[in-house]
Amino acid sequence: MTDEPRTERAATRLGSNHPSIALEADFEGRLSAGTKETVFALRDLSVHYAEKPAVKHVTMDIRRNEITALIGPSGCGKSTLIRCLNRMNDLIPSARVEGELLYHGEDLYGPKVDPVQVRKLIGMVFQKPNPFPKSIYDNIAFGPRTLGMKGDMDEIVERALRSAALWDEVKDRLGDNAYGMSGGQQQRLCIARCIAVEPDVILMDEPCSALDPISTGKIEDLMMDLKEDYSIVIVTHNMQQAARVSDRTAFLIVELTADETNRWGEIVEYDDTEKIFTNPSDQRTEDYVTGKVG
Repeated sequence: MTDEPRTERAATRLGSNHPSIALEADFEGRLSAGTKETVFALRDLSVHYAEKPAVKHVTMDIRRNEITALIGPSGCGKSTLIRCLNRMNDLIPSARVEGELLYHGEDLYGPKVDPVQVRKLIGMVFQKPNPFPKSIYDNIAFGPRTLGMKGDMDEIVERALRSAALWDEVKDRLGDNAYGMSGGQQQRLCIARCIAVEPDVILMDEPCSALDPISTGKIEDLMMDLKEDYSIVIVTHNMQQAARVSDRTAFLIVELTADETNRWGEIVEYDDTEKIFTNPSDQRTEDYVTGKVG
């Protein structure tokens, strides 16, 4: 992986000369003071599908080299929110994003920002493993080849597979079709495929929901290792998983209009994970994490 600072690399790859996305003058000072860099700053962010609200008034900061978990009941907008972070909602014609979403200080929805470049910097791993119908090797090599990345492709593939804790399991069958792997291996392959293009952030939308407990444990261990090099945002219905792996947790809830014709998600509380699960500030959070409501 390149030694170029991630924030400067993000500026280069987004094709922006916006001064706020460059490495800030007091960056080193803030790090030495123990304050982590903000990767995403969401300010009163709302998402609508056509005229129907999906998420409203989200304000939160997501920090570098941390795992941030989004939890809450079904329909509260967790997946909608995470898809905002790499502009996946752009692929839905009726979606409309309002408010402000800054990525390293740059307006992620600014007119000069290319959403394709955004998705190269901010990778996503989906709920169900989705390997390409290609060999294990070609799954990893696809992204670097498409992007014209320089370097020895064998080394790039091996590095990505090692980073995903998969190399020892597949090194002798790299030419085999990826569909022959187990579900857990396929999900780690998708993580390796994401890593291969050297992203800045990894988004994971319920990455373990289709996996058995052993595979889930491997993915969770992998996330803990990966946060040393990446910022990770995860959507999960598994509160125990959020408590185990995340540094900060946002709890979302479903709100309804009086006539119940519209529903949307809002953040109730966002804090250090330990506080969310042991001493939340809002009674609704406590009711949810203790299982009184769900």
